[in-house]
Amino acid sequence: MPIPDELIRVFRRQKYQIVGKHSAVKTCYWLRQALNTDEKRHCYKQKFYGIRSLRCLQMTPSLGRCLQACLFCWRAGSTDLGIEWDETTFPADEVEDPALIVVESVKAQRRALIGFKGNSAVDGSLLSLALNPVHVAISLEGEVTLYPRIGDLVEEYISNGFETVLIVTNGLLPDALAQMGKEPSQLYVSVSAPNEETYRSTCRPLVPNGWARLNETLESLNSFSCPTVIRMTLAKGVNLKDAEGYAQLINKANPTYLEPKAAMAIGYFTRRLPRNAMPLHREIRDFAERLAELTGYKIIDEAEPSGVVLLSRLDRAKKLPGES
Repeated sequence: MPIPDELIRVFRRQKYQIVGKHSAVKTCYWLRQALNTDEKRHCYKQKFYGIRSLRCLQMTPSLGRCLQACLFCWRAGSTDLGIEWDETTFPADEVEDPALIVVESVKAQRRALIGFKGNSAVDGSLLSLALNPVHVAISLEGEVTLYPRIGDLVEEYISNGFETVLIVTNGLLPDALAQMGKEPSQLYVSVSAPNEETYRSTCRPLVPNGWARLNETLESLNSFSCPTVIRMTLAKGVNLKDAEGYAQLINKANPTYLEPKAAMAIGYFTRRLPRNAMPLHREIRDFAERLAELTGYKIIDEAEPSGVVLLSRLDRAKKLPGES
């Protein structure tokens, strides 16, 4: 079933560039900041891993489709809009070719940036670079592994000259990850609850056995050769608690990095939670210090404007391949 018109209208209002039948691009806040400040401000992924914000494309191949309805998420789900639509499936006859998605996503990025051409305060050489991205974050919205050809999409971006490809998943489709074929440059798994009870109330799974599925993915992380990240998006009064529970999951997965991060009070977050549920950076730092005590990981970096702390057993983060 195609994405409902009501949902498409919300995405367009939020300045998503629709790509084909089920994909989308939206320029990142930090890309726009990099253009407007001559790269004095940029994303934490540039600070941590060398992924230049100016040259990063943020996209999803699974627009509007997800397996969870997280309280802290900025996205508009069918339940938020009162729409009856099964967002947990991906009909085979709707699946578009990865080559088409890659080409059209770059075009969409250029459409989204076209307004900067008339801005005399923006350095034209920087804009030229932004119009030709070499990094892609396959995340943005929805659960990207619902797209049945996610491994082919990774490979297609690489064959089109992209130097780094990141995937962010909620981990509820462990088989899709195992069968990707081509690994991303770095794999993020969102772990936003320390136990099953908190998981059910916070992440609100739309499919059976969500907690078991997530744990199956965590148990498989050691099989990946690429760097892996456990991302914890944390909201006060919701899931910013029980560091011991998170530590058990971390020790099971043994990821390369941990990223406890403040849930941002933007989009539909503010319709489900009070604005003060967004933690201060100090609160995230305190939580990271407790995780370090419990896991043996150590804090190696942080980015206060993004509300995120980086932990690892490495002394410093490895820069990902490509331009930094």
